[in-house]
Amino acid sequence: MKLFSYSACSTCRRAIKWLKSNDITFELIDLLKSPPSKEMLISASELYGDRKYLLNTSGAIYRSIGSDVVKKMTDFELFEQLVKEPRLIKRPFLYKSINCFLVGFKEEKWAEKLL
Repeated sequence: MKLFSYSACSTCRRAIKWLKSNDITFELIDLLKSPPSKEMLISASELYGDRKYLLNTSGAIYRSIGSDVVKKMTDFELFEQLVKEPRLIKRPFLYKSINCFLVGFKEEKWAEKLL
């Protein structure tokens, strides 16, 4: 299991604490240095049913680009942008398997999928 995280993100720190308190083994990956692959992001988007769930809409990068611009991007353009600028990815981003991604941290949802 891989957890893509950003050290300055309090939500990421809560997720890490939760995983450790539940004795769940994971590989911690710095989101900015090694973002999820485009293929992984596409698979997560397909699993969630909409690419919007992958976006960190409260971040400065998203706001600087603008929601209208992001909405008009093709899937190809968006996934290229997510890899190029990983701060656009909602975090934490957890990859368990091709059929299990968790984006953002909601304790109930994580417990349902991981416990």
